[in-house]
Amino acid sequence: MKITKTEFEGLLIIEPDIFNDDRGCFFDIYDKKEFKKIGIDVDFVQDSQTISKKDVIRGLHFQKPPFTRDKILYVSKGAVLDVVVDLRKNSPTYGKWFSTELTEENKKMLLVPKGFAHGYLVLENNTTLQYQFSNFYNKESQSGMIWNDPDVNIDWQLGKYGIRGDELIISEKDKNNPKFKEIEPL
Repeated sequence: MKITKTEFEGLLIIEPDIFNDDRGCFFDIYDKKEFKKIGIDVDFVQDSQTISKKDVIRGLHFQKPPFTRDKILYVSKGAVLDVVVDLRKNSPTYGKWFSTELTEENKKMLLVPKGFAHGYLVLENNTTLQYQFSNFYNKESQSGMIWNDPDVNIDWQLGKYGIRGDELIISEKDKNNPKFKEIEPL
């Protein structure tokens, strides 16, 4: 298993050991014992999945204390540009964003610690994104941040993927999320 640290404390890219043969491949998504050996000691309590059309932006979502949660994300089918924004008040990367492609082919996973807003741009039809969470969903603590906040200035790389802004599919709820400056730090 290869772990790549990012400039964001606790935000890790995980590349599993993949075993290929003439039948296909096998790899572990989560192995508590192996994760603990490399310093990831998180108990996951909920697994979730989304299936999305191309050109969808979901997020940016997070849960407020005391229901914040760590998560591992990976794409089992298709591809996304995964984006996070650091909302941790005392973090040196507070207010900064990070993005990476998670695809069926690269099999990369992203470990997102508590205190980040999370979202993604779907790059292929019927993309399936899998989540594992360290805390249960709590509707009252669910919150979000507007995906195109000019102060955060996330580069969604629409041109790279041949997507026009007017083609994006975004829920009404996500279109009305508050700006970064309006969010109380976590």
